[in-house]
Amino acid sequence: MDSRFDLTGKLAIVTGGAGGIGTATTRLLARHGATVLITDVNQIAIDTALAAFEAENLKVFGFNTDVSDEIATVKFFDEAEKLHGTADILVNNAYQGIHSPPHLTPLSEWERVLKTSITSYFLYAREFSKRLIAAKRTGQLVNISSIAGSSGIGRGNFAYSAAKGGVNQLTRELAIEWARSGIRVNAIQPCSVNTPGWRKWIESEGERGQALIENLLRGIPLGRVAEPEDIASAVHFLVSDASAMITGVVLPVDGGNLVFNAGGTLGNYSS
Repeated sequence: MDSRFDLTGKLAIVTGGAGGIGTATTRLLARHGATVLITDVNQIAIDTALAAFEAENLKVFGFNTDVSDEIATVKFFDEAEKLHGTADILVNNAYQGIHSPPHLTPLSEWERVLKTSITSYFLYAREFSKRLIAAKRTGQLVNISSIAGSSGIGRGNFAYSAAKGGVNQLTRELAIEWARSGIRVNAIQPCSVNTPGWRKWIESEGERGQALIENLLRGIPLGRVAEPEDIASAVHFLVSDASAMITGVVLPVDGGNLVFNAGGTLGNYSS
């Protein structure tokens, strides 16, 4: 293995690490030597994920915490640092989404999506960088965004899309702010990813679900949706020394979706 991809001795934090992209990312980073701390609000999911990681002899620890809560976030970082030391890597992956017509959406739902899908990214980035800068150490931060942050995708995803657009620009700004401190900040924009949550959404659409899949695939030149491992591989590259000269990049991992048709959607929610 190219030594630049080796993460031995590194401590990583992955939010939303107990499922989907988070689980795949945690597994890959740990397989390359990192100790990984995962956060999630679902204790059952945490326990299930930890059991799987333990069976592979991977060094992963779980924390049940709400990433959108500032007090809980500070408490988590304090506890994590006390138990494991200062983190070298942060992967902001947790999110909330709704599928709702904008004109019928309560403010509380809009705020719920933004608190998890962008505010938590700032809170975790702040606490992560604060400790690195105080210790005069370098680090790597990767934000999981979405092609929804760069193109309109319709289907009631307006709050999620707005949050992901904010994540893209937050990534660029933080990259500039922290470059001289040696903290690299990048983001990944996946297309649809074959996670349990995505499959559940497709199933909830009933007969329309198959039409959604067919439409999505028409917009992806490589002809398939992404797998969680596709995203994990991109994260691994961006947190490794192999990407030492890369910061401020928002990287599509979308099979060519954005360059082909800027999203490949079915139009608005009612279509």
